[in-house]
Amino acid sequence: MSKHILVTGAAGFIGSHTVDALVARGDRVVGLDNLNPYYDPNRKRSNLREVAEHAARLGRSDAFHFIEGDIRDQTLVADLFSTHPFDAVVHLAAMAGVRVSIEDPYLYYDVNVTGTLRLLDAAVNRQGAQSRRERKPNFVFASTSSVYGNTTRIPFVPEDPCDRPLAPYASSKRAAELLGYTYHHLYGLDFTALRFFTVYGPRGRPDMMAYKVLDNIFMGTPVPLYNSGHMHRDWTYVADIVSGVVAAVDHPLGYEIVNLGRGEPVLLADFVKYIEELAGRPAHLQPAPMLDADIPYTFADISKTQDLLGYRPTVSVREGVKKFWEWYQTAVLQQQSDSEHKTNI
Repeated sequence: MSKHILVTGAAGFIGSHTVDALVARGDRVVGLDNLNPYYDPNRKRSNLREVAEHAARLGRSDAFHFIEGDIRDQTLVADLFSTHPFDAVVHLAAMAGVRVSIEDPYLYYDVNVTGTLRLLDAAVNRQGAQSRRERKPNFVFASTSSVYGNTTRIPFVPEDPCDRPLAPYASSKRAAELLGYTYHHLYGLDFTALRFFTVYGPRGRPDMMAYKVLDNIFMGTPVPLYNSGHMHRDWTYVADIVSGVVAAVDHPLGYEIVNLGRGEPVLLADFVKYIEELAGRPAHLQPAPMLDADIPYTFADISKTQDLLGYRPTVSVREGVKKFWEWYQTAVLQQQSDSEHKTNI
């Protein structure tokens, strides 16, 4: 049976892929995104065009409705929930980036905590006791492996207390997870927090490492290589992440926290080498010390996710990097070439 689903952050990297997957399987999706300038909003508009084209090819142009707006806008969010009988909420909208959050922690808390609170309030409709007894949407929340901080429990398990976050981004996401429990306890809301590990793939944000390495190779953009690349990351291809998100939509679990990763840490230096091999050129990255907000190792224990959601990541890191490289050639290098050609005419 098709579902009616709200996806916040729908114009972003993971959000646009999630919308694609939900529309493809027959769901109706309302996308909310404020197209903020954390990176070029034109990239997000391009994602939305691709989503619309994908829906059209499937003969489902009316299955996706986009609304430009902010999750902190209480009136807008309340109106959305009063207008649409959502079966699920996929809450992906957030201020992202560990390092940037140190520069502006107030903004990160405003968006990531207050924005989540607005959605939780609307999901349970706190305006009256009668409304609280009505069926509530399944709330799927995008959290992050950053909440684990510099834990000594390897691999990372959801049962870790996660009470020593290293940056405002991580602490804001942990706070939102806890708000989810409160709303589950008080109002019976199903709330699943998905802790994403290092996600990469087509439509990736330009501040992500895979994108930055290729920008360095082809455009000379300066890119630091922290700790000389001697850091392990649980690189997870975006299609595998989306499969976990969709599974969470279909499995109301009460209140649960699970990891979405591949469960296979790869050295950052090796990840860069895979990209260089495909590009046929070396990157010229600038050695830099590891920041205080960084950790040397991420490693997802996905056994709980497998048990509860049937989650099975299928894309190897080498395969995923190849898919990303193929997309980058078309979406970035070819477009840049076409733009330069037009300029020279």
